Amino acid sequence: MAQSLKSVIKREAILRAAIEIINAKGFAAATMTEIGAAIALRDAALYYYFPNKQALAFAGHQRSLERFESILAVVEADGGTGRCKLRRFFKTLLDDAVSNGPQLYFGDSSYLAEDQRQAIEAWTARLSKRLERFLEEGMADGTIVACEPPLVVQLLVGMLIWLTKWTPGTPGLTNERLLEAIETTALQGLSTD
Repeated sequence: MAQSLKSVIKREAILRAAIEIINAKGFAAATMTEIGAAIALRDAALYYYFPNKQALAFAGHQRSLERFESILAVVEADGGTGRCKLRRFFKTLLDDAVSNGPQLYFGDSSYLAEDQRQAIEAWTARLSKRLERFLEEGMADGTIVACEPPLVVQLLVGMLIWLTKWTPGTPGLTNERLLEAIETTALQGLSTD
């Protein structure tokens, strides 16, 4: 049991390091040696957990989508207006990144095998639809202006991807500041208030 828990913890550490490195350098430039070194693991030991970099990236996508889906479920269960759900989603996603590290960017899965890419794209599409519902609910309850939910979701997710990639060097950056910037640029522009 202890060995199994140790393996799970090590696997999560590998995934977190891989996600950070792939996000920073891109899939092609990231190496298994570099990923292993980030957590003081020889790359030979890394292959015990993942047979190759593609399998590791696929697991990173899966883990990121699991986290994203879990956040959506919590936000949906808590109810509220469409705008309220959207704000809670952003806040929870930002808080999750502090606790669990970044997520693997959703935009590119071209380096995966065809079946892996199709699975990730289908999962991403389902989650996008759930996020679109927040916008639709907000339009219906009057808290969000009329918009094209599929396009707005793409813009919002793109904004989140680039915020997490380019803002870490901002002096004194906190999740509260990021959330305030998101509210100013995205939510206030969608709000009917």
